[in-house]
Amino acid sequence: MAYQDTIPVRRGEELDKEALQEFLRENVAEAPDGPLEVEQFGAGHSNLTYLIRIGEWEAVLRRPPLGPVAPKAHDMEREYKILSGLHPFFPAAPKPYIFSGNEQIVGSPFFLMERRKGIVIDSAFPEGVSYEPELGRRISGIMVDELVKLHAIDYEKTSLVSLAKPEGFMARQVAGWTKRYERAKTNEVAGVEQLTKWLADHVPEGPPEPAVIHYDYKLNNAMFSEDFTHMTGLFDWEMTTVGDPLADVGAAMSYWIEAGDPDELKKGLGKPPETVKEGFFTRREFLHDYAQKSGHDVSQIHFYLTFAYFKLAVICQQIYYRYHQGQTNDPRFAYFNRFVENLIGHALETTRGV
Repeated sequence: MAYQDTIPVRRGEELDKEALQEFLRENVAEAPDGPLEVEQFGAGHSNLTYLIRIGEWEAVLRRPPLGPVAPKAHDMEREYKILSGLHPFFPAAPKPYIFSGNEQIVGSPFFLMERRKGIVIDSAFPEGVSYEPELGRRISGIMVDELVKLHAIDYEKTSLVSLAKPEGFMARQVAGWTKRYERAKTNEVAGVEQLTKWLADHVPEGPPEPAVIHYDYKLNNAMFSEDFTHMTGLFDWEMTTVGDPLADVGAAMSYWIEAGDPDELKKGLGKPPETVKEGFFTRREFLHDYAQKSGHDVSQIHFYLTFAYFKLAVICQQIYYRYHQGQTNDPRFAYFNRFVENLIGHALETTRGV
């Protein structure tokens, strides 16, 4: 089954093909000579991701978004190092090839990684896939299983041990994301002060042992085999760190929309994700399966889910800030401020528990 996952490069986001080809010629032994083709992966809202092709050879290029970015965000060298350290232990993580800090090539630091093939599910299954509820359950189970596998890795045996600062992880997260929101604020949003105070006052004590956490674990960052029997790739590792695994679960659940959720949550970024379909796990089912397979206590998950909604609101606010400041003209971002307001409101509802 042919599956098209790229689009023509968006206007204003083109790469300097001549400079890139020269870089490949000098630094990437696997890249053959020949005309360079460039396409873009169109689904993401943050970093820019491109498919580069010379004949049969393919690779993926990742670079930050256009314009100024938040401090410590969109760090291509960090993501490259994470993949380098994790790929040998977690097969779904693509193998990275090379990092370059030379901004003369594509206008920013960037890295290249291997091209994975399969099916990515965003707001619709691709044509040719006949959906049945059993398929939703199978995909849900794979998502749980891969998250459990990731959290089971002994991070001390990987190079990611350098990222580990387990003491006070969630308190630092709450404080750090609150500061990020303040830096990206464009207007007053009701409930932000109440929410951030609640988060600071309710950080759980005695979290599980630290683990490698993806921290952006969602369905459209995963790629599946065409028969949906396994995950062929997991992408967008820029927020990965070593920390509380329940923070990762909370983030995953903030993206895992279900049929009974409010419309403003389901349709905040356009069409509802496929997880609203009959057959996909509910959040409660996902959490039950994760708890059984990982052995982790998820009884305080409402804190982590509340924080995850706030964190997602901050990410959307950062994106909207770039649009508001004229640093990007991508029309998808014009109404992100409304989604920020909805997420803050929903997070306040979640403080009461799930």
